[in-house]
Amino acid sequence: MHRYLPKQYYKDIFSVSYDKLKQNGITCLLFDLDNTLATMEETMPSQKVKDLFEMLKKDFQIVIVSNSFKKRVLPFASILGVDYIAFAKKPFGFSIRKIMKKYNVTPAQIAIIGDQFMTDMALGNKKGIWTIFVDALGLKDLKVTSFNRKLENKIMKKYQQQQLFERGNYYE
Repeated sequence: MHRYLPKQYYKDIFSVSYDKLKQNGITCLLFDLDNTLATMEETMPSQKVKDLFEMLKKDFQIVIVSNSFKKRVLPFASILGVDYIAFAKKPFGFSIRKIMKKYNVTPAQIAIIGDQFMTDMALGNKKGIWTIFVDALGLKDLKVTSFNRKLENKIMKKYQQQQLFERGNYYE
């Protein structure tokens, strides 16, 4: 198994085939916040994200799982009407265990959607949940994320050489 390789790759959260996820038994969606739901500069979700979440809440339990602090995550979760785990320490798995217990779901019922190999995809693959990679919404990152992006680019290059992944070549 490739530690960072996503099962699916989409341009953004709006391109994801949520109907197929539902058909495959996914009942719980975990979303990263920064550069997945919003850029670092945004302090609240866009109307487009609000509309998407209203639709998704009909079929899925949704949790924002972010390494950002509560003061950053809480406003998004409150406006979107979803649960959250702030300072999740991804890729460590305690957040997944907490979600599985709270919502009585198994790894096979969970999908994580995020913009980073080193945190989101690593966490999902480590815990056996469905992994969906999306392109980052913005160029600005936290300092630790900037370091992760350098490692991520090396991993992507390796995956590209193995014909496993290529940025911009979206797949289900």
